[in-house]
Amino acid sequence: MIMTNSSPLARHARRSIGTLAGWVGALALAAGALHLTSTSAAESAVKIPAASADDTSSAAGVQTAVFAGGCFWGVQGVFQRVNGVVQAVSGYAGGKKETAMYEMVGTGLTGHAESVKITYDPKKVSYGTLLQIYFSVAHDPTQLNRQDPDSGPQYRSAIFYADAAQKQTAERYIAQLDAAKAYPKKIVTQVVPLTEFYAAEGYHQDYLTLHPESGYIARFDLPKVANLKSLFPQQFRAEPALVTARAQTAAKPQ
Repeated sequence: MIMTNSSPLARHARRSIGTLAGWVGALALAAGALHLTSTSAAESAVKIPAASADDTSSAAGVQTAVFAGGCFWGVQGVFQRVNGVVQAVSGYAGGKKETAMYEMVGTGLTGHAESVKITYDPKKVSYGTLLQIYFSVAHDPTQLNRQDPDSGPQYRSAIFYADAAQKQTAERYIAQLDAAKAYPKKIVTQVVPLTEFYAAEGYHQDYLTLHPESGYIARFDLPKVANLKSLFPQQFRAEPALVTARAQTAAKPQ
């Protein structure tokens, strides 16, 4: 989501307008862009080793993870297409409830980061694998307080851990990747405790799937999905776990 001097809501409206680039992205999607890896997409992803240790491996039952990595549209879109993920919700973490709204978070003064809460089945996908996808495909962990064209602390790279096991796993993995020089620069991802997660406004949910005509989505986010399929074929699912689909199912009379 590109930052300008105008209001965040106005920026959202402009990004939602169909541009020539956006319609090209829509046509590409219709032709199966989600099942292809373009040259630019391949260049933007980094193939990295799996985490050597996962302290969450004994976790039982459905678990959650909260990651921040730039605009939540693309991060959500990636994790909705990971096998074992039950739900991925765009939202805000790091600030207070009173400021957990798009217009305020967009000022960069609330402490919030655009984040995604991932609910997953550890029997199907591990926390360590989610971290590998997060660092490899979902964003660039070496960019400080920005991601792609978006700048500000609300777009920072951050892992909001739920317990000591998640904290240790994330910190050890970052140290492993830095030691292996997996990236040309040092990882700047914050590893901080999760105090609370606040779901974003409804119009932000499932944005990548619902707005493939968006020029922003076509340029910055669809390549991430293509990279997911290319680098993690065993984890990739073609049918995303959409927030709107779950809401509609829950609303149906039994």
